Amino acid sequence: MRSLFAAATSAVLFGALTVPLAAQWPPHPVGVPQGPDGKPNLAAPAPRTVDGKPDFSGIWMIYNGPDPGDRADRPPRLSGGLSLPMQPWAADLQRRRAAEGGLNDPDGLCLPQGPLQYHIDPQPLKIVQTPTQILIIYESNYGLRTIYMDGRKLPPLGEPQPFWHGYSVGRWEGDTLVVESNNFRGVDPDAVKNGEPSSFHGVGWLDHRGSPYTESMKLTERFRRVNYGHLDIEFTVDDPKAYTKPFTVRIVQQIVPDGSELIEFICHENQMFLKLTGRERR
Repeated sequence: MRSLFAAATSAVLFGALTVPLAAQWPPHPVGVPQGPDGKPNLAAPAPRTVDGKPDFSGIWMIYNGPDPGDRADRPPRLSGGLSLPMQPWAADLQRRRAAEGGLNDPDGLCLPQGPLQYHIDPQPLKIVQTPTQILIIYESNYGLRTIYMDGRKLPPLGEPQPFWHGYSVGRWEGDTLVVESNNFRGVDPDAVKNGEPSSFHGVGWLDHRGSPYTESMKLTERFRRVNYGHLDIEFTVDDPKAYTKPFTVRIVQQIVPDGSELIEFICHENQMFLKLTGRERR
């Protein structure tokens, strides 16, 4: 079984193949707690909304520094040595994808990334929190995800049209936001027995090494704002078609406290990846 965490070179490759824009909005920090030295105090208590819930609003980025977790009974934090309990066909597909060096990673094709890819992407994300909806806006490929907090149930698996970002509903368990998602646009295992069809390139990439997921995947995420500066996310995948058992990993995001905003990332603007890989339309 292959490592879960994408090689850093893959993320750098895709980032380098689209010409970035200069910073747009000037920094505008609001309500950032400060320490005695005048610097942002990331260890300050987490802010709360008017109804007393933890407030996840802000700009966040993947954080690989010391673990800020306040409990010892946490799932393993995502690292380079973690492997996945793949079904044989999924392991074969992952090896083929990895051997291509990211040639068909959806990130490089200007397609939506997989749910774990977005969590570990080096580009920031923005959380907008309201009582009935939580929006996650990803700078990478301008992804948009809606988490409904209005009491609705997930649609039955296989009933609605699959979405790239899946269908997501959330609820509060104390100070923990629990988000359940299903009906993702995933890989059809029967279509990859004799090699992955070209029509499935970019579909169902859990990470940048190409670990697949199918339309049967149910995803459960548990978000905790440990303090002002850190967001702890438990990420559980239950996909019996691709994996022999459910598994859970953990990711930490850190707030961007300087008041920066997302850039306008239009993936096909100045896109060079298809040209450099010989697949640009003529």
